[in-house]
Amino acid sequence: MASGLRRVFGKEEFVAVDDVSLSVEPSQVHALLGPNGAGKTTTVRMCATLLTPTTGEIQVDGMDAVRHPEAARARLGLVLGGELGFYPRATARDNLLFFADLQGLARRRRRQAVDEALERVGLADVATRKAGAFSRGMLQRLHLARALLGSPPLLLLDEPTTGLDPDVALQVRNLIRELAADGTGVLLTSHSMPEVEELADTISVIGAGRIVTRGAVSDVAAYAGIAMTSVFSLPAQLADAAARVQEQLGDVAVVVQRPASGRWAVTVYWAADDSHADRETHDTALAGALAEIGADAPADLVTRPASLEEAYLALADRLAR
Repeated sequence: MASGLRRVFGKEEFVAVDDVSLSVEPSQVHALLGPNGAGKTTTVRMCATLLTPTTGEIQVDGMDAVRHPEAARARLGLVLGGELGFYPRATARDNLLFFADLQGLARRRRRQAVDEALERVGLADVATRKAGAFSRGMLQRLHLARALLGSPPLLLLDEPTTGLDPDVALQVRNLIRELAADGTGVLLTSHSMPEVEELADTISVIGAGRIVTRGAVSDVAAYAGIAMTSVFSLPAQLADAAARVQEQLGDVAVVVQRPASGRWAVTVYWAADDSHADRETHDTALAGALAEIGADAPADLVTRPASLEEAYLALADRLAR
């Protein structure tokens, strides 16, 4: 889809994106993850033909998007979200009919396409309500409906659930999953690690304009240098527990603690190259370290593979410009 993308801004020649390549296959959700200013939105806007890359190539459904942006645009749907983008005094249906005209949908087909899109996002029963009366969640679903006009093979979703209530965000995630199951390719950006972990088949992590690692959650965790984590709580009087457990475990783990409901919430990040290879040996090593400092084995101890959020936080310092 995209190969060697580079985008430079201004007289200062700020390099926002540098040599980014990625692909999105049919039925695949490919997540682009990184901190603010890393280049995520710039990458999405280039893929959407809203920005021309300084160098690099973009293919959308076999179409050269740099040379033929209008033709490529007809093959993709874009959701940037937010409060803007619709005429507030026009109904939801009339807004989508207008955008269907802009997309060049045949007049005999456009009303059916609009009604199908509204039905797909759960807005068919409010199709005649003015967009200005919509809540943020309803507007976000209307953005999705607009993106679905013409059934494009590729969707570009930039923070599609930001600011939504949990129930509406769940509806949007379910819709994304359904669209991918039906064969649509999805490029997704999000700051919600659980959302990315739930939806993405492939994760690309971008930092300072460059892709630093790509793969499944386990690949991101391995790049971050952690394999598994242990989480548990300790009594409030053990204020120095993390430092003392760290001394016992040495370089095989990093131990952190934070206050939580009158106790200490402790997380142990086990190194990816640690010789302790499984949950049982991690638990045994941890039990021994706790016994050495005079702490009882915690009843709420859980050892599991590192989550995407834990892996991302472990490598966050490497993503800054």
